[in-house]
Amino acid sequence: MATIAQPRPRTQPPVAAVRRRPALRHLGPNWYAAVMGTAIIANAGAGLPFHVPGLQVIWALALAMLVVLLVARAGHWLHHRDQARAHLMDPTVAPFYGCLSMAFLAVGIGSLSVGADLIGETAAVPLAWVLYGVGTLIGLVAAVAVPYLMVARHDVAPGSASPVWLLPVVAPMVSATLGPLLVPHLPAGQAREALLLGSYAMFGMSLLATLVILPVVFSRLIHRGALPLFLTPTLFLVLGPLGQSTTAVNKLADVAPGAIDATYANGMGAFAVLYGVPVMGFALMWLALAAAMAIRAKRRGMGFAMTWWAFTFPIGTCVTGAEGLARHTGLHAFDWLSVALYALLVTAWLVAGFHTIRGLVNGKLLAAPVKK
Repeated sequence: MATIAQPRPRTQPPVAAVRRRPALRHLGPNWYAAVMGTAIIANAGAGLPFHVPGLQVIWALALAMLVVLLVARAGHWLHHRDQARAHLMDPTVAPFYGCLSMAFLAVGIGSLSVGADLIGETAAVPLAWVLYGVGTLIGLVAAVAVPYLMVARHDVAPGSASPVWLLPVVAPMVSATLGPLLVPHLPAGQAREALLLGSYAMFGMSLLATLVILPVVFSRLIHRGALPLFLTPTLFLVLGPLGQSTTAVNKLADVAPGAIDATYANGMGAFAVLYGVPVMGFALMWLALAAAMAIRAKRRGMGFAMTWWAFTFPIGTCVTGAEGLARHTGLHAFDWLSVALYALLVTAWLVAGFHTIRGLVNGKLLAAPVKK
């Protein structure tokens, strides 16, 4: 009696695997902004004129988020290499690779400012060096590679300038902030002076690149009108180089007396105030403009997107900038300014964090973008 061979049923992959890999496909480099926005809560809180409890926990959360994202992004490149390459070739996505550098550096700053209280200085200092080395290398590469791609490979439409363009060139400015924190951990003499002046060089390259890009962005706003609703929060990115540069010059002035000749050290101290005060004034003006545009966009139906994390780190740099000016001028007005901006920062972080968690739970944030 003949029997008919039955075809073997196809082995189906586990449900979890089916869901996990497609979820990573649309995980872009912009997600590192959430690490930056969390780390700055700890970094900025450490410099306030009063004690803020729980900063060590916030820093530990930022470190954990960085590790998880690095693993997830590795999976993205492994399983969705075509999409990863498409991100690099997309002029609206590629600049977010600057966030990868700044995520490393922001967590590194927190390692020294608050992390040492949690894990001890013997672990915090080596961790900061690793994060500084990796973050600075990535930042310097991104500061050159992303503009190169925009010139040589990207199809950039006229009038499409965006504050997002600032992200890769701001990364060296964050290195210029972490560098001074590491200066005291080097032997006195050539090593300290080299790191100090190297940090000043990164401050300069970032500042001059910002001065090239910012007029183009403002010209686009004037001649083409407001940004699309979901991109409106990126206007706050302009605060990043303003607040971070003010923070950097103040941090550099803090360690200059032990790293360089007294004449230059005194000049750096004076420069921190003469540069920082006018730039902070401009930052406050831009903050008012960006807030007005955000309120306008919200009234017109702006929904949540990952661009809302632009409300966090840039404002945080203004907090740390005001804290530095308070140290070097002794003015209580800067203390009060830092407290007010920190309250705004924490509010923005809570809102962005809540919507991000909700978007992850319901799957909307990692879903494929809707084609219009």
